[in-house]
Amino acid sequence: MTINQFSGTGIAIITPFKDDKSVDYNALEKLVNYQITNGVDYLVVMGTTGEAATLSKAEKNEVIKHVCTTNAKRVPIVVGFGGNNTSEVVEQINDFDSFSEVDAILSVAPYYNKPSQEGIFQHYKFIADNSPVPVIIYNVPGRTSVNISAETTVRIANEIENVIAVKEASGDMEQIMQILKNKPANFMVISGDDALTFPMIQLGASGVISVIGNAFPKEFSSMVKNAIRGNNKDALTTHYRLLDLIQNIFTEGNPAGIKAILHQKELISNDLRLPLVPVSSSHYEKLKMLYNKMA
Repeated sequence: MTINQFSGTGIAIITPFKDDKSVDYNALEKLVNYQITNGVDYLVVMGTTGEAATLSKAEKNEVIKHVCTTNAKRVPIVVGFGGNNTSEVVEQINDFDSFSEVDAILSVAPYYNKPSQEGIFQHYKFIADNSPVPVIIYNVPGRTSVNISAETTVRIANEIENVIAVKEASGDMEQIMQILKNKPANFMVISGDDALTFPMIQLGASGVISVIGNAFPKEFSSMVKNAIRGNNKDALTTHYRLLDLIQNIFTEGNPAGIKAILHQKELISNDLRLPLVPVSSSHYEKLKMLYNKMA
């Protein structure tokens, strides 16, 4: 495994549901193939966008298995293992029996508890020490109510060998620049914000774990590749072409917005599990208008 496996565009893949809210495995297979044939670099399964919080353990394992089988090792696979009970996260890792199909785990900062920076460091150290594959930490304070500071991220990068990257979704460009400035060379900063991916790559980020890429894998992965290669004119054109849509898919929550677009593309049913609900009819029409402008 090389960390370059996780350069470029990863997709935080949604979990499609049927009208009865059961997992739609046919749609999931279609979506995985859609991503891979349109040039994405890797897939991220069972993250926030995949509605992991409302899936049972058995469903999570079946979704992961189905994605891995469909993928057939064409691209790397990252699986989400996170929580605010450190020992329980490690139990989940220890109980998982398909690491031969998985290349890394993505682990969100512990939410709700509001741990100190030392607590965050020790949380990731315990997870990394018990993970058979590399770990990508995930900083998204808008969801967790705790920020992994630049200093803590750099400390993790230097002191915990099995942590190879951070998915940064703080939206704080000064913090992101401090991480990029001070991190070791073999540690990656991955954008967790589609709208900030282009500027983050200009500053030294390695790519993105994307939501909008579910619906526009070819366009968004092409933008990322162009930005990484320094073909900024073409990258910036695509960045601005997608920007309004990117901003609007999050207006009424994720993954409600991206599922609305995928429904318009006739790839999935427009269903989510409570407490999440589909976007309002007015916002659905706004997304449809923005999507049609892309066509």
